[in-house]
Amino acid sequence: MTRGAALRLAAAGGLLAAVIHVAEPAVLVDTLRRADRDWLLLGLVAALLSNVASALRWRALTNWLGAAVTPPFALLAYFRAMALNALLPGAVVGGDLYRALALRQAGLPTLDAGLSVLLDRVSGLWVLLALGAGALPFAAPSLALALPLAPDWIDLSCAAAAVLLLTAPLLLVALPVTGGRALAALTRLQSRLQRPRVLHQYALQLGASLVVQALSIAALACGGRALGLDLSPVIWATAAAPIFLMAALPVSVGGWGTREAAAAAVLAAFGVPAAQAVAVALIYGVFGLLQAALGGLLFACRPQAVARAG
Repeated sequence: MTRGAALRLAAAGGLLAAVIHVAEPAVLVDTLRRADRDWLLLGLVAALLSNVASALRWRALTNWLGAAVTPPFALLAYFRAMALNALLPGAVVGGDLYRALALRQAGLPTLDAGLSVLLDRVSGLWVLLALGAGALPFAAPSLALALPLAPDWIDLSCAAAAVLLLTAPLLLVALPVTGGRALAALTRLQSRLQRPRVLHQYALQLGASLVVQALSIAALACGGRALGLDLSPVIWATAAAPIFLMAALPVSVGGWGTREAAAAAVLAAFGVPAAQAVAVALIYGVFGLLQAALGGLLFACRPQAVARAG
């Protein structure tokens, strides 16, 4: 283990320990012990379906970039990547590198292999932030903390942010990029995105990402329901954006620590006690850990190869 990885591991562990301390360990354990098993099972199923949808979304993207990837290949590579994400310091980075390498070994050019993974991540993040921005005005009346902005400004700014997020990919493809070496990489990226049926792929990625994020938010909400939290869907959609974003930052191991800290801070704004907020994040983390264990078992399987690349 490198020094940087060891530092990230120690930081993640320290942050998680601090959050659990704030939530009071005894109260947290009692909260988790009372969790409803039916809601936990439903949440696990939603989390699993979310990642299956993510893998198939990624497959559609790689096919558009020129590789005829089979569904078994995409599913195995995706869940194997989840196993690496859970084990390696750096959140999603290790698993993403594995997916890019798997496509490269299957015949897709290096740039396109890396681009497929990058765009897959951006697709999910883009829709997650748009959903969070769009849901915030509806969740704002439930905030336990007073907001410094007037409601009209909140509605306007959130609507503008949601529209900007959803149209930004089209602007990247449509607007001309000029400049020197500093913009050479962006120009090269844009040339890759200006492929046939780009609008079709945009709509496909938008729809698939909506399904992925809806299932992920449902999994988080089921974890909350298992603990007795009866929050509206718009509150869960608003809270999920910063929670998932913090979990995806490449500063921890599997999102542990950053996810729980974000949950404690965000859900507190809606009046959720620290123990319940941290418990929800821990449950969601366990959903991911169980799927990572499945991904580890799948390393014994041989995925079907890419049929063609070009």
